[in-house]
Formats: sequence, C-alpha cells, structure tokens
Amino acid sequence: MGTKWRKMKLALGLNLCTYLPRTLEESPPALNSTERLSDVALLSPLNWPMTPTPSSHGLKLSRNSSKKSSKTCSICLTKMKEGGGHAIFTAECSHAFHFHCIASNVKHGNQVCPVCRAKWKEIPMQHPPYLLHRLPTPRRVMNQGRVLPPEPSMFNDDEPLEQQLAFPGKSLKKMMELKIHPEVSSVPRGESRVKFDVLVHLRAAGMVTAPLDLVTVLDISGSMAGTKLALLKRAMGFVIQNLGVNDRLSVIAFSSTARRLFPLTKMSDAGRHLALQAVNSLVANGGTNIAEGLRKGVKVMEERRDENPVASVILLSDGRDTYTMNNNQPDPNYKMLLPLSMHGRFQFQIPVHSFGFGSDHDASLMHSISEASGGTFSFIESEAVIQDALAQCIGGLLSVAVQELRLEIDGFSSDVCLSSIKAGSYPSLVGGDGRSGRVDIGDLYADEERDFLVSINIPAERCGDETELLKMRCVYKDLLTKEVVTLESHVLKIQRPETVGEEEAVVVSIEVDRQRNRFLAAEAMVKARGLAEEGDLAAAVTVIQEFRQVLAETVSARSNDGFCVALDREMKEMQERMASRHVYEVSGRAYILSGLSSHSWQRATSRGESGDSSSFVQAYNYQTPSMVEMLHRSQATSYHRLIQPLLSYVSQPRPR
Repeated sequence: MGTKWRKMKLALGLNLCTYLPRTLEESPPALNSTERLSDVALLSPLNWPMTPTPSSHGLKLSRNSSKKSSKTCSICLTKMKEGGGHAIFTAECSHAFHFHCIASNVKHGNQVCPVCRAKWKEIPMQHPPYLLHRLPTPRRVMNQGRVLPPEPSMFNDDEPLEQQLAFPGKSLKKMMELKIHPEVSSVPRGESRVKFDVLVHLRAAGMVTAPLDLVTVLDISGSMAGTKLALLKRAMGFVIQNLGVNDRLSVIAFSSTARRLFPLTKMSDAGRHLALQAVNSLVANGGTNIAEGLRKGVKVMEERRDENPVASVILLSDGRDTYTMNNNQPDPNYKMLLPLSMHGRFQFQIPVHSFGFGSDHDASLMHSISEASGGTFSFIESEAVIQDALAQCIGGLLSVAVQELRLEIDGFSSDVCLSSIKAGSYPSLVGGDGRSGRVDIGDLYADEERDFLVSINIPAERCGDETELLKMRCVYKDLLTKEVVTLESHVLKIQRPETVGEEEAVVVSIEVDRQRNRFLAAEAMVKARGLAEEGDLAAAVTVIQEFRQVLAETVSARSNDGFCVALDREMKEMQERMASRHVYEVSGRAYILSGLSSHSWQRATSRGESGDSSSFVQAYNYQTPSMVEMLHRSQATSYHRLIQPLLSYVSQPRPR
C-alpha cells in the first residue's frame, strides 16, 4: 500500500493530467469498426479541433497545445487546476480525473478506465476514509463484470417539481388557426356530388415553453462499441446541455438486460453534471433486449410522482431484439414489445420516438413501436448524424404549443353526409348517421400544421344560390391558462349557379390537390413495401413508378408546387432503394418506413446520411422553426465539421 499511497500523493501534488490513448490495445492486428477510438477521446470537446495523424501504434489525436489538454478531466470535460478545491485521482494506468468524477463513475458500475478501458485492480470509493479499495467478489454482476447496485422496485423517486401556476384568461392570443378549403368553389345547382373533398387546415400559432419529462432508452449492446457509442454519448451530451432547468431527464441503458442510470432529474447545473457522468460511464457489450429497455423507460413515466406538462420517450438502437422476438416468425407481433398500458392508439398518451441507425437495425420493429404509441420513426443511415436527428426531435418536444387537440366536424344540414375522413395515422371517426365526425390529434408543436381531407356527399338543389355544407371546431388545452379552449370555424358554403364553366368545374384547389397527393403517396408506400416484403421487388418498383406518373399530371405538380417536387424526389429515392434485395434490406425498408411515418403523422423525421439540412431531413413543411433552430445549433458545434473526416480516417486500414 505504501507504493500506492506514494503514487496518489504524487498525483495530488503535481496535478498529473489525462492524455489520449494511442489505441485501445497494445498491438491489435488491425483497427476495426468497434475498437478504433476510446469513447472519451471522441467525446472531449477540449480535444477539438484535432487532426488525425498516422502512428506506428494506430491513430493518435493531437492538439496544438498539449498543455491545455493535459489539465482536462475526461469525465466532466472541465479543467483540473492546482488548488481548485478538487482532489485529483490518478489510476494505475496513469490516466487522471477529478476524484469525485471517477468515484461517481465507479458508483455507476464501471471498473475500467474511461479513457483506455484498462481493467482496474483497485478503485476509488467516495466515502471516508477516501481510500483505494480492492474489488470485492461481486454478488450481482451485469454486463461482463460491471457490478451494479440494486434498482428500486418502484420508480417513484423522480425529482419533485415546483407547483406550476395557471393563469386563467391570460392567454395572449389564440393558439390555433383553423381554415377550410373546398375542392372547388361552385357546383351546378342541379348536380349532386359524391366524395366531394374539403380540406381542413390547422396551425398552432406562437410558442409556449412547456417543461418536458424525457426518458431516453439507449442501446449499448456489443455492436455499439467504439465510434457508435462515442457519437451516441456526444449526442446525449447535446441533449443534456439543451434541456432547460425545469425539464427532467432519465436515461435507460439496455443490452442483454436494461438498467435505469438515474431517475427523472431536473437539468439544473447539478442535474446536467449527474447526467453527463452517467452517460459517459456507459460501456458497450452484450445482446439487444429492446423490450426490456422499453419496459423500464415506460415504467419511469408510469410511476413518477410529479408530471411535467409534456412527456416523451426516445428509443435509439442499431440492432434487433434478440431476446423477446422470434425472428423466424413470418409475421411477428411487434406490439408485444409494448407494455400493456400502451396497447391501443393513444391510451397511454406518451409517444415513443424511435431512431434506428446503421444497416442492421430492425426498422419494422421500431416503426411499429412508434406507430402504436403516436410517435415517429427516423432512419439514421450514418452514425455521424445521430446528434442532428436527436436535435431535430428535441427542438419539437421543447416547443409544444397546444395539447389534447381534437377536431370536430358537423354537417350543416341533414342532406349533407360525411362519407370518410382521411387523417393518416390519427384516430378518426365518422358518426353512424354521417352527420358528424372527429379526429384526435394530441400535441402540436409551435408553428406546426395539420391537414385532413373530409369527403362529403352534396345533394342537388332545386333553388338557391348557395349550399351550406359544414361547420367545424377545434378543441384544445391551452398550456398557459390550463383551460380547455374551443375555436369555431365559419360555415363552409359553396356557390350553386345554374351552370359552371368547364374549366371552373374541373380545376381543383391546389391546397386540396396537394393533400390528395400526400395521401396517395402514403398508400403507394404501403403497397410497395408489402410487395417488397413478399419478395416481388419488380412489382414494388412498378407501384412507385405508376404513382410518380399520376403525380406528374396533377394540378399541383403542373404548377411546380414545391411539396410535389420534393414528394416526387422522395419517391424516386425509394424506387432506387429497391433496386435489389440487398439494397432493400440494408436501407430501402427503413427509408420507406421513415417516409411513411413522416407523412402519416405530418411530422418531420430524419432520413439519410447527409448533415446538410436540405437533404438530411426531407421534411417539406413538416419541419418547424424550432426544429430548424435546434438542428442548426447542432450543426454549428465544432466537432460536427470534423467528425466525418475523422470517421473516414479511422475506417482506413492500419498502416504497416
């Protein structure tokens, strides 16, 4: 012990520094995708900008000033200063950290160096007399030797919330806009119409910042080792830094089993520090038990004592559930992965936004989970843009403007009947007598829009110059006043002249035509995907091609409508991703499901591998200003401009 004490005293006195490792092993045969860099080496912002330089020992990350990097704790990413009031711990592998940081790291179950992953024989303990302790024989072992304390049986230990005050009658403006567009403005008096389309347009106005409860469910299976896990940690760091002091976060990590890293905690300075330490302590190994991770994430939400107004679960994985699902089933029931409280549309009211990245994730599984819970599915083709994808999602969740939004529709006369409502994935209902209908929408982000097509039957008129068709209202909860607000529309009328000019009778409103194209595109995606899953890729490609031909002849496409131009470009991309079975399995399925999720919910999802906002997210008008702002904030970080060249470098063969 005398030698150990001398080392510790020397470290405390001289402020010995951290340094970046040359490789994870002394002399591995080759750099591979899972063991190229330590997670800390990729995560530390104080080590950017870096230039990758070849070395006889692998990849070395260098800075202009080694002195500055030598005084950085690789866990909390802050400087270690002499006389700064914090003890410095230097491990047997020579890497140094703040004592309280590494003690917290060990508390979360890690007994390896966060920098070089060397296994420690002695670990720091954060209780008197602050000595190094020999590792005991673990009673409970998880994830290849990581000793973890037992979890509480109930997750009701969330950080308490201060009482949130409501301000009745104090809302500054209407939070919703409601507009109605008939497919044509006039119909000849003596004619009746069947399936006459009426477009209902909703838009959430200004932004009310509502506190968020967020649970992230993170895949740390063996396939995540190396660069993937490092970039996931970096992305989570971005999320943690951009949550407000009243937002709460809990993190679930899963591999063969699942574990809650910490309860729902406010993102104050102390909360952020705790969250960063917990996330940075993660080590990848084991299998992929998505079901267990999701169950624990939902358990956090279900058992919390206090509730913020907005709540969401984010699920990230690069693999397939190897524990719950039988992959040999021809038509597996993916909903069995959801807790019972989430079965049935909107019964749970907390959406799961899922993110599948890489070429081996189970897109069908993750899309089904999101679809059943009211969330979206995003496909991240390149791990380099994980942070951008999360940033866009967080930008939306932090800008919820209205909640519990519902659209109610009434026929104005007994002769006007509702035949159907096209609402995508939103639950809708038409009354048995055809006199009324409704659509349940839920939350809307600030400046977010929703469009629905209501098909009605219009009777012929014997006399009169106009026919009153529909009246609508939207009902929602105002986040500022906490009151239920009802916004009534005007009565929709159409003109009924004796005759209508030929052009006026057939030219459909561009607004209505645009939404028809969206619904037809979604139907084509569903049909093409079904054929592709059956192995008939040629027929699937034909379905997409035929839709593109129909799209080109529509009123909105001939008017060079931007939405239709982007829609055709997306359908062409889907067509190309079904060129072969291999291409479809690697990226085609996920790309189609992400597009289907976006159009069905009318909400932006992430698709593709580019960091450029114009091609990374094909969001049309689904992307809101708050999403764009958060995405730009992510892309402005210094590492974002350098990470792609770094990834390209580490993927090259090791120099001999």
